Amino acid sequence: MSSVDIIAEKISTLLRQNHFYHNLSVPCLVEKILARNEAVLTSTGAIGATTGKYTGRSPKDKYIVKEPSILEKINWGSINQPISSESFEKLYRKIINYLHQKEEIFVFDGYAGADINHRMGIRVINEYAWHNLFARQLFIRPTEDELASHTPDFTVISAPTFKANPLEDGTNSETFIIISFEKRIVLIGGTEYAGEMKKAIFSCMNYLLPQKGILPMHCSANVGIEGDVALFFGLSGTGKTTLSADVTRKLIGDDEHGWSSSGVFNIEGGCYAKCISLSREKEPQIFDSIRFGSVLENVAINEETRVADYEDGSLTENTRAAYPIQAMDNIVDPSLAGHPTTIIFLTADAFGVLPPISKLTREQAMYHFLSGYTSKLAGTERGITSPEATFSTCFGAPFLPLPATTYADMLGGLIDQHHVQVYLVNTGWTGGEYGVGERVKLKYTRAMIQAAIEGDLLHTETIKADNVFGLEIPLHVPGVPDDVLQPAKTWVDQNAYYIKAKELALKFKENFKQFSNVAEEVYEKGGPL
Repeated sequence: MSSVDIIAEKISTLLRQNHFYHNLSVPCLVEKILARNEAVLTSTGAIGATTGKYTGRSPKDKYIVKEPSILEKINWGSINQPISSESFEKLYRKIINYLHQKEEIFVFDGYAGADINHRMGIRVINEYAWHNLFARQLFIRPTEDELASHTPDFTVISAPTFKANPLEDGTNSETFIIISFEKRIVLIGGTEYAGEMKKAIFSCMNYLLPQKGILPMHCSANVGIEGDVALFFGLSGTGKTTLSADVTRKLIGDDEHGWSSSGVFNIEGGCYAKCISLSREKEPQIFDSIRFGSVLENVAINEETRVADYEDGSLTENTRAAYPIQAMDNIVDPSLAGHPTTIIFLTADAFGVLPPISKLTREQAMYHFLSGYTSKLAGTERGITSPEATFSTCFGAPFLPLPATTYADMLGGLIDQHHVQVYLVNTGWTGGEYGVGERVKLKYTRAMIQAAIEGDLLHTETIKADNVFGLEIPLHVPGVPDDVLQPAKTWVDQNAYYIKAKELALKFKENFKQFSNVAEEVYEKGGPL
């Protein structure tokens, strides 16, 4: 019997135990969560859970098993760290034995991928009931007929209270997120942060989909009444979820998508919205989606009234709300649509020098996609307490097992094939760097994106407002003061602006050196002057 068969048999044996609960309904899971004191019931009916010291992803604790069939395909390095098959199998046996000792374990069967031609069957095995509710709300829930014939292509086993021994297990710490592509298993331990499950499956799809000629994307997507699709690329905190939740357009999905020969499809079945400072006034669709069955993660809850305080970031700035996409009224169901006409690259510029919106040439689009500049915002990863300038290839480097140029080449081909217009939108700072300037007003960003999607900017007069980045900035956008559009004009000290702009430009150039030999034309024509 092969090691794959042995592992499959161990899982089958595990799931035959009486203390395993398979595919519980939302009310039953909520009852279990409350009975087990895993979380509290909030005033809206959502459950409120906390995750201890791990309030964000742990990228330094993520591994891919070094297996023969993938050895030459993976972009090994600090993001895709290798771990041996021996270490994986040792940890697997430990976790299985650990879960055997638990009184109750929870199992969810579902899918990743709204397009039935490209979806992947998944099984999630959880130590915590609230993690199982999270999985049920974030992944695609099967119908009764689909459940009867469901076969998992990948299995996630999550045991938050199981901690690795780095000396014995070959890990960096007690925490680990390990993907085995040959055995089709994800092991998660030592962290209670539920987002690790969704991102692990996204990483799997980022490996598998390109082999089928499908581009996986870390983006949100929506569609207009005439079928015009818009994509929003960006890392956590840049506004993907907020800006794609538009009352005038239908939401396809808020975070992860595939782009096939048929069009765009959501990889997930739910939303994982960052909700620090959330309000009904600013984000009504998200606010009203947080109701019974939703999961609030690390949101401060009043002990007496059980009302969520979205302004309170004492636990973390990375407060989250997980809910099924069907909790929103203005959605596409099933979550798929045609080919995009507009792509928005979102960046939260902590330097405060990039324009609020700029129109990109093809070379600039490829340059900024490969660069993936933004700021890591507080709480999205352990150790980040204030915005920090960073580059994350394809706006999703932590989730890309393959070389970045694989995804960039696919995107470039699709942009050309479907004549897509690309814009760079800065949702970060203006009038000065972080600590001096202020965030670009949400109402201005919404107005700029609306103008871009509706085609109003295609023939608008533009200007290259500085000789640093060479970006085309529209001179006028309905609903936005003209001075806001040109970042230099928002700074009191013009000399300070140019010093800071040149400083950021040097960071771009230094980062892009890794691609200069494989994307020479993009390097020369798409980057800072």
